[in-house]
Amino acid sequence: MAFNDPPKANISAVFQQFYDAGIEVKIITGDNALTTAAIAKQTGFRGSERTLNGEDMMKLDDAALRIAVKETNIFTRMFPEAKLRIINALQAEGHVVAMTGDGVNDGPALKAAHIGIAMGKRGSELAKEAASLILVNDDLGNMVDAVAMGRKIYGNLKKAIQYIISIHIPIILTVSLPLFLGWVYPNIFTPLHVIFLELIMGPTCSIVYENEPLEKDGMRRPPRPLSLTFLTWKELSISIWQGLIITLGTLGTYQLAVSQGHPEELVRAMVFSALVFANIGLTLVNRSFTHSVFSTFGYGNWLLRGILLLTLTLLGALLYVPVFRDFFHLASPSAQQLGIAAAMGFASVLWFEVYKWMRRRRALTPWGSAHRPPSS
Repeated sequence: MAFNDPPKANISAVFQQFYDAGIEVKIITGDNALTTAAIAKQTGFRGSERTLNGEDMMKLDDAALRIAVKETNIFTRMFPEAKLRIINALQAEGHVVAMTGDGVNDGPALKAAHIGIAMGKRGSELAKEAASLILVNDDLGNMVDAVAMGRKIYGNLKKAIQYIISIHIPIILTVSLPLFLGWVYPNIFTPLHVIFLELIMGPTCSIVYENEPLEKDGMRRPPRPLSLTFLTWKELSISIWQGLIITLGTLGTYQLAVSQGHPEELVRAMVFSALVFANIGLTLVNRSFTHSVFSTFGYGNWLLRGILLLTLTLLGALLYVPVFRDFFHLASPSAQQLGIAAAMGFASVLWFEVYKWMRRRRALTPWGSAHRPPSS
């Protein structure tokens, strides 16, 4: 009598998607080495030629085990203590570990892993209790979808937070610096103008970025280490620089308009317009911190187009509809004056495209390749 338990039809594609995403895959099983290696070869699993069994592994000290888990991808004849020790060794190496399992003997390892994942159909109740997540249909392909969703959520949250930081800096400085420095028109923005800008920025960060799709290479990037978040100085410094340069654009528009002898309401209109155009430009360039604004135009996000069109419509109403213009204490700029404001606003954010281009060039050189943080 012979038994055959073939791998699922999609498992080879699932493994490849994990590899493309920079995620290492290891098999930790109670089966014997020959059976496991034979199945692994059928699926295109990397490292099927080398195995380590549980008894031999338990004889290794911690230092030797950490080397073994680096070099070995198939662990056979495993028992609960051995599985747990592998998880601990991977975590000691700095890996973010997701462990899948269905049996009672998987419980300790599922509990110890950063993310324990139990099988919903054939999984034991103990495995489900110990796990963080449960795969309802026992399909590892859903894990790929979950990773993609997680990367999308993290990326969009990062874009929204950094956008909020960047755009508030010029608002604060444009309101305060003319007053502190004693410029000719110290109250260039009133609370009314700030409220209007906040009404524009709110939907942008909470609706537009929330609905951004995963970037086209989102599942081909290496995982980030746990220590790297969008609140680190490296990430925040980008937002601060964006905000400061936008401030230079708005205050440069202020000084240019004053030097041309324009009255206060026209100066206010040009500065206000420059900041609104900078906000539009910032929204577009921050859709990706790696790809150019031209490549992100193809992303399907009709809410973005709607918000930007609404912003331009409202700006036009404030500048050229008398009742709104007078209420906001603005003047109607000529086409040339509005063009100057638009140029100053867009120029204050488009420098970031040069920065992204330089990052892409460095990533293509051997000495500029990013270190791939460990993950399993």
